[in-house]
Amino acid sequence: MGDPVDRQDLRELVDQRQRELAEAGLVRGGTVSLRLPPSLAYVSFLLAAWRIGAQVSLLDHRLAPGEVERALGRLEPQVLVSAQKAATAPMAGYAREVDAIAGARPSGRPAATGHTLIQLSSGSTGPSKVIARTAADLTAELGRYRELAGSGYPVRGDRIVLLASIVHVLGLVGGLLHSLHAGVELVYPARLTADGITSAVAAGDAPTMVLGVPFHAELLCAGAAPPPLPQLARMVVAGELTRPGVPEAFTSRYGVPLGSMYGMTELGVIATDLSGSLRPAVAPAPGMTLRVDAGELMVKMAASPYVGLVDPTRWSDGWLRTRDAATMDPGTGLVTILGRLDSQVSIGGLKVDLTEVEQTICGLPQVSTAVVVYDKQIDAYLVLAEGCSLADAEAAMAGQLAAYKRPRQLTVLPELPRTATGKIVRDHAVLRAAAAQAGAATGPAAPG
Repeated sequence: MGDPVDRQDLRELVDQRQRELAEAGLVRGGTVSLRLPPSLAYVSFLLAAWRIGAQVSLLDHRLAPGEVERALGRLEPQVLVSAQKAATAPMAGYAREVDAIAGARPSGRPAATGHTLIQLSSGSTGPSKVIARTAADLTAELGRYRELAGSGYPVRGDRIVLLASIVHVLGLVGGLLHSLHAGVELVYPARLTADGITSAVAAGDAPTMVLGVPFHAELLCAGAAPPPLPQLARMVVAGELTRPGVPEAFTSRYGVPLGSMYGMTELGVIATDLSGSLRPAVAPAPGMTLRVDAGELMVKMAASPYVGLVDPTRWSDGWLRTRDAATMDPGTGLVTILGRLDSQVSIGGLKVDLTEVEQTICGLPQVSTAVVVYDKQIDAYLVLAEGCSLADAEAAMAGQLAAYKRPRQLTVLPELPRTATGKIVRDHAVLRAAAAQAGAATGPAAPG
């Protein structure tokens, strides 16, 4: 984070943070919420709280005040660690200076369960779920990452340039905790721009992996040609399906594979294709047992990861229902993720897979990116490629999609709204609000 931080420096800082948390009343079995930007303060407070033996819940620092209050009402932490001020700039990869305060909350409650980590799901399609993980669960996930070393995941002496949020599972476990556990150098780019990311890669000589979401890969595929990066070994993305053409474009530009991982907040990493050679399939991560039931991917899990009110059908009899549509090759065990299970709708008695429609539209050269949603009709929100018009996009769709599959309304946005983890938001209300704010152009209903 700007300057090297070794283990001794970090341990001394964690000692200091442990004293601050204790002064705020945090004890073993207590509860604390962290609401800090990515920073040394975030890392040191997290490790200090775990050293105390507290249950830690993570809140994204970009949440609005109302969202924070609702989250605190659900979590009821005894201590809240927040930034009184932080030196951050737009597109900054981390906050260099954070004035963090640990404040007691008299209305907070001690931990009611033995979980060590509480996270809120990203909520791209609705309200967030409260998801709890034990120390044993996190340790098991770190073991899976260690076993992925043979497939190219970084080991001692390697580097990870981390773009994914450390509030969420990919950045937290696959980035921060794996690096601490395995002796990997973790690098935060000064800026989350193409130049900032490539500069972070170029700043060291050791083999380097970039870890982020598909949006970051698209960012690196745009703009001017990058400088030579002989230390770049691969990029790995997770969080949502990668847009068609992006893996090929990335490899053509950088000469290394764009790998992918599939995971959930509930379990962490579940399946991987770190080399990009299995695409569109992924292989179960070490120790993961998967099956497909009526087209839905299910993952073996000993206990429910949910806290509070939740759909009881999500976990039962030792199996977690992912709500993702998938197919499994019976011979190899490889899994192909097809998209959300609820992406299949009926149009005039004909089945339409919204994920297929979205991937087809995203693959058009006239479209930079898109999201397809359904509310009594199929609608699409588009970001057009430079120099292209809405009419160009409509004409291209007509040649690639049957009339009954084509969106009835096309809305052009300057950019699509995204969650804190970089996932495209699929909530109708949010998309409509973004369109209204942008004064978006809307296309006519598709024929047929």
